[in-house]
Amino acid sequence: MKKIITVILIIFLIQILSGCWSKRELNELALVAALGIDLIDGEYAISVQVINPSQISSKQSADGQAPVVTYHAKGKTVFEAVRKILASSPRKLYFAHLQLIVIGEELASNGLKDTVDFLARDQEIRNDFTFIVSQQATAKDVLNVLTPIEKIPANKMLNSLKAMQEAWGSTLEVGIEELLTKLSAKGQYYVLSAIEINGDKRLGIDPTNVERIETPVILKFTGLAIFQEDKLLGYLNEYESKSFNYLNNKIKSTIEIISCPSEGQLSTEVTQSKTKIKGLTNDGKPIINVSIDVVQNVAEVKCDIDLTETKTIEWIDNQTEELIEKNIKQVLNTIQKNYKADVLGFGEAIHRADPKEWKEIKGAWETIYPEIEVNVKVNVKTQGLGTLQNSKLRE
Repeated sequence: MKKIITVILIIFLIQILSGCWSKRELNELALVAALGIDLIDGEYAISVQVINPSQISSKQSADGQAPVVTYHAKGKTVFEAVRKILASSPRKLYFAHLQLIVIGEELASNGLKDTVDFLARDQEIRNDFTFIVSQQATAKDVLNVLTPIEKIPANKMLNSLKAMQEAWGSTLEVGIEELLTKLSAKGQYYVLSAIEINGDKRLGIDPTNVERIETPVILKFTGLAIFQEDKLLGYLNEYESKSFNYLNNKIKSTIEIISCPSEGQLSTEVTQSKTKIKGLTNDGKPIINVSIDVVQNVAEVKCDIDLTETKTIEWIDNQTEELIEKNIKQVLNTIQKNYKADVLGFGEAIHRADPKEWKEIKGAWETIYPEIEVNVKVNVKTQGLGTLQNSKLRE
């Protein structure tokens, strides 16, 4: 009797178990690596960069096909345009491997809220992708550029962005969660990394773009794009963006180049940077104090200078401090005077320091901010000289 009951129970469980009823085979799906969104004539123009598995797999020989294929469609909404791509795509789009969202400049200028709402709401799209803005180009043109070494252009762009952020400091990786937080607050400012096409974009789509020793068309990150709420205000170039990231406490490593006392230059590698922003009020006047502590190593010496002397190291420290302070003041002038964008949260710093005074000036902050006094103090400490002190080559 126990055996009969066990068999009946097994049969019953087999009947009610769902198994893999919702599974989808990879050979039935189009894996999307990057999504481009433009605004053209009042409609959303969608571009998807789909991986061509036969050209990516190391077990299969290449037959002249491109490693990725882009499909395009237009619609009154982003969702409609995505669905309409099915008319040209041989497989259903699969967004679980989406790495990058490229926002066209026209769309960025008109507003991102509706687009971000769809991307955050759609259940098939994961939330670990990165946003960038295409500068002086459409998102479609950016996704059409073939890249050497890294077969999938989306991978190339994401890797370049991360490498620049780690070693140069002119980019920022911004995901959907961070962007949603910024967009949900009224009057909030923020930045996204900007990318441009160097070269004739018509050549970027041709396979010969990756068949030459010197690639004629490349994708290059230019710096940061400044937004107010969901609209693009303007751009910071790569040097301004680096100085901005000093203020934003996002510098992990970068280089600084100072002029030597007589002639030539000396390069240093910044290995640590920590920024503190404090607000205060003095007789009702808001003031911002910025303190930046930098640790660096001597990286390249192109002049006659004695690195064994303490006064030489002190001179290098002072020169680097002055250079960083100068560049930071220039980018502050651009942010405050040109864009009037409190993208560094100076208002919040005043709020934390003096809530009562902030309540009085909050309503007029837009007119107060461009004229606010910002004091910048940089403290540099040179720790290492590399494997040499004074080069034998110079002697």
